[in-house]
Amino acid sequence: MPLLEDPFSTDFMQRALLGGSLVAVICGAVGTWVVIRGMAFLGEAIGHGMLPGVAVATLVGAPVLVGGAASAVVMSATIGALHRRGRMSYDTAIGLLFVGMLSLGVIIVSHSGSFATDATVMLFGDVLALRDGDLALLALAAVATLVVTAVFHRAFVAAAFDPRVARTLGLRPGLAQAVLVGLVTVAVVASYQAVGSLLVVGLLLAPAVAAGQWTTRIPTTMALAALVGVLAVLTGLLVSWHAGTAAGSSIAYTAVVLAALSAVVRRLTPGPRRPAPAH
Repeated sequence: MPLLEDPFSTDFMQRALLGGSLVAVICGAVGTWVVIRGMAFLGEAIGHGMLPGVAVATLVGAPVLVGGAASAVVMSATIGALHRRGRMSYDTAIGLLFVGMLSLGVIIVSHSGSFATDATVMLFGDVLALRDGDLALLALAAVATLVVTAVFHRAFVAAAFDPRVARTLGLRPGLAQAVLVGLVTVAVVASYQAVGSLLVVGLLLAPAVAAGQWTTRIPTTMALAALVGVLAVLTGLLVSWHAGTAAGSSIAYTAVVLAALSAVVRRLTPGPRRPAPAH
């Protein structure tokens, strides 16, 4: 079918599809836990927390992912430090750093002669510009994410549903929380090139929400979320090609639409309502 074959006859669209699919796998695994733990605001905050590092890297000619990753790590560590010391609530710390890091990023970028272009790429990504090196990094991030989620699965489950039991079993819920925040950071940084800091939560949440309508087991939810994410990437790229829309925005919007459609179809489907996720 020319409608499907023509767009992906080009190298840059093939790289966009492969890179976007790797991002979908990462976000499917991490996003499932983000939804279960109610950490959506953290993902959004880390996405914007990348901006100062990305802005500095852009101005000095350094790799933007390195700058973004460093900034995101600083953001995550500062949130954790403020919360552990009891000086403010988790949400308050996230909210203040969210605004502060976003403002700092815009201030830094405003000194660039290409402010509009830089800001657009930072906020909305450029999945069509993925290179072979970017794909290799995404593949490495995907493998690392899957390995970590498998190793810490029991700890994540116990910490999510009963931290006291987790401590009794020696599963260290504090460490599990720190690792989970680290995974959210990896997912946000990995997704940056594809959809930018503003839309990253769309891929992080929407596929997991869509998958959660149909399955009660966490590993199955992750797998289904990854498939929904890949479908969103494929559909979004096709829409972008034929309609001339921004690729990253098309992918993120498609993911949200799929989540909405999943909820509607699930409500219309006979059968018992989905219970809480099981491990």
